[in-house]
Amino acid sequence: MSRTVITFGTFDVFHVGHLRVIERAAALGDRLVVGVSADALNLAKKGREPVFSQGERLAIVAALKPVDEVFVEESLELKRHYIEQYAADVLVMGDDWKGRFDEFEDVCEVVYLPRTPAISTTALIEKISAAE
Repeated sequence: MSRTVITFGTFDVFHVGHLRVIERAAALGDRLVVGVSADALNLAKKGREPVFSQGERLAIVAALKPVDEVFVEESLELKRHYIEQYAADVLVMGDDWKGRFDEFEDVCEVVYLPRTPAISTTALIEKISAAE
């Protein structure tokens, strides 16, 4: 019986930390579905627009070998809907969200993966901005 894994992220200024979480998520099942945060959702969550557009981020994530399907995540409140829509058996999130999605354990396994140390999109953007 195949297992579908679902994960979510902005995936802006794509870096090795993003790649590692996608690879580790894919290893937990047979099919990986990735929700990429809409530009408006990112603005609401982080108070800034992404460096790369929603379309560019979708294209980058879709091109990754472990990814089987991508979609636009329009709202954090729709996580249960997305889990059910894609018939996910496992929800994978970074451990910076630990405990925040335990409510979905009634419909799927919830796994929090450790983040790659010393890698942050925000820190990368600040470093690039300082170099200009």
